[in-house]
Amino acid sequence: MTDQRIEGAADQIEGKVQSDLGRLTGDTRAQVEGKLKQAKGQALDAYGRVIDGLDGLVEKAPADLREPARTGLDFARRKPLLT
Repeated sequence: MTDQRIEGAADQIEGKVQSDLGRLTGDTRAQVEGKLKQAKGQALDAYGRVIDGLDGLVEKAPADLREPARTGLDFARRKPLLT
């Protein structure tokens, strides 16, 4: 499991709690911020799932392409917004 998936799950939970607390207290801003954090968490989780899937494909790639593919995946992990 990648760091993006862990961070994404944490953001989803935090966003849900924030949104629910905002709803209970009538704080519209907290509700919106919570929903945005949930969406960010879902996006990070999806990105992490893609990276995890690509890890499996790298192992099946021809030997001469494995190292460049791993380098590309390492870059994608470090710079998700640029990817």
